[in-house]
Amino acid sequence: MIQGHGGNKNKLAGQLGCPVEDIIDMSSNLNPLGPPENIHDLIKEKLSAIHSLPEPDAASMANGFASYHGIDSNNVIAGNGTTFFIYTIPKALGAKKVGIIGPTYSDYKDACTMHGVEYIHCLAQREQKFQLDINEISATAEVCDLIFCCNPNNPTGVLIPKDEIAYLIKKHRKTCFVVDESYLPFVDNAMDLSFVSDTHHPNLLVLSSMSKIFRIPGLRTGFLSGDPGLIDQLMEYYQPWSVNSLAQEVITDIFAHPADIEPFYEKTRAYIRQEKQVFTQALAGIEGLRLFGTSTYFILAELEHMTASDFCRGIGQDKILIRDCGNFYGLSERFVRFSLKTRPINLALADGIKKVLTRCGMAVHV
Repeated sequence: MIQGHGGNKNKLAGQLGCPVEDIIDMSSNLNPLGPPENIHDLIKEKLSAIHSLPEPDAASMANGFASYHGIDSNNVIAGNGTTFFIYTIPKALGAKKVGIIGPTYSDYKDACTMHGVEYIHCLAQREQKFQLDINEISATAEVCDLIFCCNPNNPTGVLIPKDEIAYLIKKHRKTCFVVDESYLPFVDNAMDLSFVSDTHHPNLLVLSSMSKIFRIPGLRTGFLSGDPGLIDQLMEYYQPWSVNSLAQEVITDIFAHPADIEPFYEKTRAYIRQEKQVFTQALAGIEGLRLFGTSTYFILAELEHMTASDFCRGIGQDKILIRDCGNFYGLSERFVRFSLKTRPINLALADGIKKVLTRCGMAVHV
């Protein structure tokens, strides 16, 4: 398996000599509110599904997604998480050269490496607060037949306006754009910003995750939507029974109650808006740490006088795990990411940050 992820609760627990349950994981990007209240009961109710084979193509699950988004079921594939599709797309589409808009999630690069596909990076810069230059993306698309674009991006939290992506899709019709919207449900007016319903573009694929917003990463569920021609190409590489029976039952049930989905999204978004404000205010006036603006609930930060590994080690003494971003291509060893949780935990992290930076000699101004 190609290694590229971070955040290891077991490793930190071993270093501290404490139970893994004592570790507060702020390195993983999951809904801080947790899953909807009925999810655990639903899983218990559907548990007997594991005694039977699932639908080979997870059709019911895909139909639920299609119905919710108002698109034809022929425009959707349900899969074993978005990672399933990321590692399939370069091979299935016969990509020769892939452009990766970053700094971003390592699996796009790893998927290319796995299949021996050439790739290049188009990197946003810290001096521009990681805002992407549309002309640079266009130049990359000119020489690539496939583009991976995470929107909003992980780990920067930057959101590319929909009209700018639409401009690129129309301009570079020979280039397939894969827009990863795994974190878009956390953004205000997400439905207006999404490309899921724009199935008329012959060179567009959209990745949608259930893991992050519903906080069910262990069920491994995600969707790929887009032009039927592209979908047919991907289906040639689809493995039957790739989505387990329990996951199919749970996701199908979620989409069977569409009226409950948007209120859950809105509750999450309102919570994130509030907690981001409280957290950033708690760190106001502290030197040695620069927070970058984000459209979602995780925050990228740059350290001025410490390495990320030293900083993470210091924060870890309080049994808090944060993300060392040193292995994101395009970021230096001075970048970390915080994924917000409940207010007490967020404020505990803010206090921990102040302690670590103060020990480093940074002054905290009140």
